[in-house]
Amino acid sequence: MFRRLLVANRGEVAARIIRACAELGIETVAVHSLADVESPHLELADRRVCIGPGPASGSYLNMDAILQAAEQTDCQALHPGFGFLAENALFAARVLQHQIAWVGPPPRAIAGMGDKAAARRAMKAAGLATIPGTEGVLADVAAARRAADEVGYPVLLKATAGGGGRGMRRCAGPAELERSFAEASLEAEKAFGNPGLYLEKVLLGARHVEFQVLADRFGAAIHLGERECSVQRRHQKLLEEAPSPALDAAQRNASGCRAAEAAVAIGYASAGTVEFLRDTDGKLHFMEMNTRLQVEHPVTEMISGVDIVQEQIRIAANQPLALRQEEVRLEGHAIEMRINAEDPDNGFKPDPGTVSVFEPPAGEGVRVDTHCRSGYTIPPFYDSMIAKLIVHAPDRAAAIALAECKLDEFRVEGVRTTIPIHRRILAEPDFRAGRYDTLWLERLLAGGEG
Repeated sequence: MFRRLLVANRGEVAARIIRACAELGIETVAVHSLADVESPHLELADRRVCIGPGPASGSYLNMDAILQAAEQTDCQALHPGFGFLAENALFAARVLQHQIAWVGPPPRAIAGMGDKAAARRAMKAAGLATIPGTEGVLADVAAARRAADEVGYPVLLKATAGGGGRGMRRCAGPAELERSFAEASLEAEKAFGNPGLYLEKVLLGARHVEFQVLADRFGAAIHLGERECSVQRRHQKLLEEAPSPALDAAQRNASGCRAAEAAVAIGYASAGTVEFLRDTDGKLHFMEMNTRLQVEHPVTEMISGVDIVQEQIRIAANQPLALRQEEVRLEGHAIEMRINAEDPDNGFKPDPGTVSVFEPPAGEGVRVDTHCRSGYTIPPFYDSMIAKLIVHAPDRAAAIALAECKLDEFRVEGVRTTIPIHRRILAEPDFRAGRYDTLWLERLLAGGEG
């Protein structure tokens, strides 16, 4: 096992990784920007290194500064967390070139899944059904028109090099496609340095379901069940739960095993998430693979008892998987609510500032992942998530009830948060019945029926 590991991230996920390392007996080095010099997560690490100014471009995206920090502190491994450089194949390759273990999949797997069009082809070859659409990058708007005519409107233009809703446009007809193509391509180039687009048919009424897989370097892979991630706003997840209310045990096992087998087929090794859209007929269509730790990984940990971060580290240390698929036990129901410093009444505008009061709930079946505390000042440069509230109960109804109770106990003052919108979501009859899709929250916020 590693003696010392560098955490190439910040905030909540950095705190999460540091705690996992502490349980494994691994020393940690936390890098930070000047804006994060007072971040509470730094107190958890054994050492800290400043790597640059507040803006991420000069710090958390600065490969040279991070690698220098790892070398000067004699780290044997580096964990990228999520966001920033976590899915950057070049950075992963550079880490390995420095004889430092990369806590993540091989650079070739990152690159292969990072190109969304190439990922579709690879996963189709591995036996997964894909969403109807183009197999490669669109040459121009004329090619987009031909593809849209073939699969039928509405369609989605999507950036081949990225995600998170950037470089993505929904088009209801030819005129909208004409207007959106150049716009989406330009946005993709600015966000990812690649203007390439591909096209998929919009599956109306679809649900976003993803499978957590673990694969070691010896050809073994397992899945830890699925997460339901359909409560989204502008393609950004807000609440996740496991298991999905839409899947039964047979589909869960069959689809999960196929996802794990596909990971092996592409030479994957680490934790990864295979994402699907479930159509109204119940069929799962491969959408993309995230080659990193997911924000929503705690709901899977709660129902499986598996520490996914620790498993990532063990795999990076060339250890085989400790579990076989038949030994995986998924018990109860878990829900995660992202607590963001945003104003839900003002278009979810970020609301950075000083948190005068931060009092998270506690109790049986309750977990709060955070780096926040009373008096902490949220910098304006980064993602607005300050905490994740996760609850676990014997069944879904009990998990919803526990979530409502703990949201009421969660005190955050000084900044606006998404706590009120979570209360509203949990109270909605359609959510309580498990009847929702990826556009449900948008309809609800627009004032219509969910």
